[in-house]
This record gives sequence, C-alpha cells and structure tokens, in this order.
Amino acid sequence: MRASLWSACFVGVALAFCTTVGMRAQGNPEAAKVKNPTPSSAESIESGRVAFQRYCAPCHGKTAEGGPGNDLIPAAPNLTDAKWEHGSTDGEIFDNIKNGVQPDLNMVPFGSMIKDPDIWNLVNYIRSLAKEKPAN
Repeated sequence: MRASLWSACFVGVALAFCTTVGMRAQGNPEAAKVKNPTPSSAESIESGRVAFQRYCAPCHGKTAEGGPGNDLIPAAPNLTDAKWEHGSTDGEIFDNIKNGVQPDLNMVPFGSMIKDPDIWNLVNYIRSLAKEKPAN
C-alpha cells in the first residue's frame, strides 16, 4: 500500500512538473516588454560577476562561453555571443534566470535562490560580456 501511495504521489508531481515545464518551454511573451530597473554600473556588474561565478559558472563556464554538458543535459550555451535562442532582451534574460528554461536546456529556475535585484545585476554582468551585441 505504501509503495503504491508513493508511486501515485510521484506520478502526480511528475505530471504537474511536466505541464509547468511545457508551458515554460514556450517562454514568456510578456518578458520581452520588461525593462531593466537596475542601471548598468561598475557596482552592478561586479555584483553580477560574483553571483555568476556562484550560480552560473558551473554550467556556463567561468568565462560564460558555454559549458561542457554531460549525459543528462546539453552543454550550456555561450552567453558572450549574439545567438540567443530563448530571448535576448533584458526582461527575457531575467525571466530565463528566474524561471528557468525547460525542457530543452534543462536550466533550472533560480528565482527561489537569487533575489530579483541580484538577477538584474546578473543581467547587467552578462550584457557586459557580450562580444557581439544581441538584439535588445
């Protein structure tokens, strides 16, 4: 009885997760309209750099030029180039960090770990790394 209860719980959680993930894979069309409230300053960029090294570098690499990936996930994309498949505006980047990009990139949501002002600092830092400016 206990095993079937756990199985039912697991299936329910998995279905709820997959439904949410499916919706997130489509992106948030409203995110492109959101403007960055944090001016890009040396202080904001440095704060974003610190957060990037803590939260993002394990997947995207220390220089943000992409991660190695593994058997479970694809390589994390290069954040210094002009190719932005999941949105290139500040609002879209913020949304990707806060809410994740699933299932195609398996990027988990960081909204429960990183406060919104710190996510905006991350956006400013990532923007500072761009070798080519993505469309904004």
